[in-house]
Amino acid sequence: MVIKKMHDLGIRSEHAYIAGLASVGLSFVSWFASLQAEKAGVERADRWGIFVGEWAPTFIGLGLALSHYEQQEGTLNGSLHSVRKTG
Repeated sequence: MVIKKMHDLGIRSEHAYIAGLASVGLSFVSWFASLQAEKAGVERADRWGIFVGEWAPTFIGLGLALSHYEQQEGTLNGSLHSVRKTG
């Protein structure tokens, strides 16, 4: 139900995969920014990095669910996902 609503809103599996990849980079950026700006030590910076880093598996999971939904609906785009018919 949630996946269908996301699909209806125009969110595709590629968007979720990109968000997952971006969150990995954002995890490093938030760790470094916390380390430099807050002067609260490595422990606080580690918490920020881990917090943002936990988003990546969520986005990847949403991407997989959206991809599965797109395959069922026949709306999955991209040459990597296409099935070649023989015969």
